[in-house]
Amino acid sequence: MTEPGGELLRLAATVLQPGFVGTTPPDWVRRWLGEGLGGVALFARNVRDPEQIAALTAALRAERADLLIALDEEAGDVTRFESRTGSSRPGNLALGAVDDVALTEEVARDLGRELAAVGINLDYAPDADVNNNPDNPVIGVRSFGADPALVARHTGAWVTGLQSAGVAACAKHFPGHGDTAVDSHHDLPHIPRDRAGLDAVELAPFRAAIAAGVQAVMTGHLLVPAVDPHLPATLSRSVLTGLLRDELGFQGAVITDAMEMRAVVDGFGFEGGVIAALAAGADAICVGGELADEATAERLRQAIAGAVVAGRLAEDRLIEAAKRVEHLAAWAATARAGAVSGLWYGAAGSPVGLAAARRAVKVGGAAPVLPLGGVPHVVELSPPANMAAGTDTPWGVAAPLAALLPGTTAVRLTASDGAEASSVVASAAGRPLVLVVRDLHRHAWMGTLVRSALGLRPDAVVVELGVPAAVVGATHLATHGATRSSGLAAAELLAGRG
Repeated sequence: MTEPGGELLRLAATVLQPGFVGTTPPDWVRRWLGEGLGGVALFARNVRDPEQIAALTAALRAERADLLIALDEEAGDVTRFESRTGSSRPGNLALGAVDDVALTEEVARDLGRELAAVGINLDYAPDADVNNNPDNPVIGVRSFGADPALVARHTGAWVTGLQSAGVAACAKHFPGHGDTAVDSHHDLPHIPRDRAGLDAVELAPFRAAIAAGVQAVMTGHLLVPAVDPHLPATLSRSVLTGLLRDELGFQGAVITDAMEMRAVVDGFGFEGGVIAALAAGADAICVGGELADEATAERLRQAIAGAVVAGRLAEDRLIEAAKRVEHLAAWAATARAGAVSGLWYGAAGSPVGLAAARRAVKVGGAAPVLPLGGVPHVVELSPPANMAAGTDTPWGVAAPLAALLPGTTAVRLTASDGAEASSVVASAAGRPLVLVVRDLHRHAWMGTLVRSALGLRPDAVVVELGVPAAVVGATHLATHGATRSSGLAAAELLAGRG
């Protein structure tokens, strides 16, 4: 077989958006930028603080000025920019609970200004999924809610706000990851919806994003039998070209979800999945959440160029994909130049975000009593980590509450601890008891422990930091997310400082 030439290798590099390890650009990334690399994807491992990330992006742009520098920053439970502290803004479910589109646009614009200030010009957000399956293990609070109309109007507002700050938005996970109980990091989810249902539910937010001028759409590794009964959306020409391009009229860049995820790799292979995605209509290949080295990038560059030589990928399709990547980079450069000057807040976090988080906290219960009548004991029940959110981002109510009410004590428990309600309650003898949960309805051990504890201490306060599927206890706080701002907003109410 003929070896691919330099121009094919350049085109193949243009459509890649690899990750890398470190808080400064590795030598291989610098070299690749001179060889056509069109973008890079930053993850939490690349971010230490705003000053560092600004220096990182400046160093990258010194090698290629029109580079796309992407970050997976939903400004909610999924945060890379503030992964060391927790997001200073509430996530989508909190914004949907407030249901003020002007607020959603303001929060997204506020985020966009901060990202632009440190050199980010593409954000893999917003999450446009309709979370109408309460057992969904990976979307949940990342969605604006379960109502398609609500999700649509807030998706459009979020896109408008972010892009007004000069950062390209990327609506995900097309055509919709909400109605599934499977995480595509681990397996291939199926969306059990006929075509009419798909139009009415999953596609509504993407139509709103396109109407708002969204510059990019991220594919979902999902099987959608109503459109293609055989191939995951990321690899399906019927989904990416027939549905997204031809029917919905989207003309921007189509970016894949991470191509090392098992929903693709297990059935189609790594290189095979990437080539199939490009052939189906994807324009940019996201990789590097797990495989973040030059060898991986080189495997893909050679595979893409080799597929053209072998006739398995049309050269015109690769040229088209590269042009869309270049157009996105040109849009980002123009938009950033015309946007309001950026800023970053530092350790204090976003005041816009905290104000929004306060509005999102809902108080319920049979007979809610706030504030607490003394210094509490806090029990935080921790579920298994969501792969999208990661394991290192701090969360909780105990720390901010202790800052407001010195002497607060706390413990964090997991299912493996096997804690009994009697011991949980005994630790709070003579003091207020606060039970903090995340997605209580999805974790049987958590539900059993909370119900038993409430039987012994009916005055205990339950704080739900996940999806509030039910109101439990006499005093129930729902923050609609576990961000730093959401935890602080709940702590303020508990302490009587809100």
